[in-house]
Amino acid sequence: METESTELKTAKGPQDEEVKQFSVFMENKVGRLLDIVRMFFQANVHVVALSILDTSDAAIVRLVVDDPDKARALFMEHGLAFTEVPLVVVELSSSATDLKAVLSALLQAECNVHSAYSLLTRPRGKAALALHVEDGECASSVLESNQFKLLRQRDISR
Repeated sequence: METESTELKTAKGPQDEEVKQFSVFMENKVGRLLDIVRMFFQANVHVVALSILDTSDAAIVRLVVDDPDKARALFMEHGLAFTEVPLVVVELSSSATDLKAVLSALLQAECNVHSAYSLLTRPRGKAALALHVEDGECASSVLESNQFKLLRQRDISR
């Protein structure tokens, strides 16, 4: 049975994985964000979501990219400190009530949201919301049971 399970995991591949958020701690200096975007551009990695938490001395840049394995390697190659967490990415319709419905479902499940931001790209032409939540399995389960479509890495990669 273990062999079967292992084979299934490897057969899925990286595109079936959950979406990853990279958080990069960097100095608050003009052009520093552009340096990271250029590094990605040269390696054909695209930023699909971005959030910045700014202080006077430093910034925490949260990124979602279309190729997390390549991004991870670039961060390590260039000596950039980063952390990585899984995200729940939910597709939203054009209805303004979707955001309220997503948050209401998570509240009913008592699932805490640590951070949230929208994707820059629009998979399938629809808006999408990236959520870093306390319990990803719980959030995924409750959102799917409420008929929301969850996106995986393959859905946001080019």
